[in-house]
Amino acid sequence: MIDQTQFRNIDWILIGLLIVNTLVGIAVIYSSSHHLPGSYHLKQLLWMMVGIIAMFVLLYLDYNILVTYSLYFYVICLMILTLILVFGRLIAGTKSWIRLEFFQIQPSEITKIALVLLLAKAFADFKGRTVSQREGLLSAIFVIIPVVLIALQPDLGTALGLLPILLGAFILGGMNKKTLIWLLVVAVIAGAAGYGFLLKGYQRERIATLVFPEEDPLGSGYHIMQSKIAIGSGGLTGKGYLRGSQSQLRFLPARHTDFIFAVVGEELGFIGVVVISILYFLFLARLYQSVHLSRDRTGVYIIFMVAVMISCQFFINVFMTIGFFPIAGIPLPLLSYGGSSLLTHYIAVSLVLNVKMRRFVNI
Repeated sequence: MIDQTQFRNIDWILIGLLIVNTLVGIAVIYSSSHHLPGSYHLKQLLWMMVGIIAMFVLLYLDYNILVTYSLYFYVICLMILTLILVFGRLIAGTKSWIRLEFFQIQPSEITKIALVLLLAKAFADFKGRTVSQREGLLSAIFVIIPVVLIALQPDLGTALGLLPILLGAFILGGMNKKTLIWLLVVAVIAGAAGYGFLLKGYQRERIATLVFPEEDPLGSGYHIMQSKIAIGSGGLTGKGYLRGSQSQLRFLPARHTDFIFAVVGEELGFIGVVVISILYFLFLARLYQSVHLSRDRTGVYIIFMVAVMISCQFFINVFMTIGFFPIAGIPLPLLSYGGSSLLTHYIAVSLVLNVKMRRFVNI
């Protein structure tokens, strides 16, 4: 339960920044999809309400209770991912979704939360010493298993979204040179094997297109070229809200999901990009500033991994939009359309709030 002292320690500024960024995303989603059937902006607004409810419900549970049962959460997520691969239905070319009567949910997104809790439990026990080779490899295996299951769906973007969580744990945990070398060797081998056996033909083409997008302007290079055109045509002040030619005339693919940043650049211009980026950086800064406000190492790891997860996904999406990263289907957290993604990030932020509000408990 939450007592009055804990309630006063809730970071309302972080919640405000979370909601403001989400509302900005809903506004851009409306601009990019209002001419399409489906009312995506209303669905995103509904998911935001669900996320807020889930966030406050989880605040009633001490995060240490969630960490205690993290292994069970992790195993359940692996079981669901496996069942989806075997029995799931193809939706938009992937077996990523559980379809219910009124909505569908993506378990691979929720897996991120299970990994944050599990790695926080494992790394918090190191207590000042560096991560050994055995511990580093074991932690990597915990992440690689769901990465492979998700990549087989195939959903390479969400699979890659799990790796920053491990990166955050390694940064805090510290590694000696031998452990780092072994992990790099494993990463190279896994990357080569994944490129040869897991990646589909179109995914390999996207990697090649990163260097030479003009080689296939109507095929694999189309997304990047249209995104660059949209951003470049926005200029300083943009073409105006609801007036972007690339987005409104549907030249820009995935404009309300993966390429929503290009819509911002086209319609709101450089000034709009700067303003929205500042709002987002304030949100990220608030997350990172929260790291030192934990009462224990477990909380430190939770906050830092959440911050690294969200910030890495933000920068990868932006780099993808401007052609500095292969197109991998990675949405922009809080801004891109996607109910499961939005709910996952609200739950992740609730973990940060949970740690901060209980920093004075039993002290």
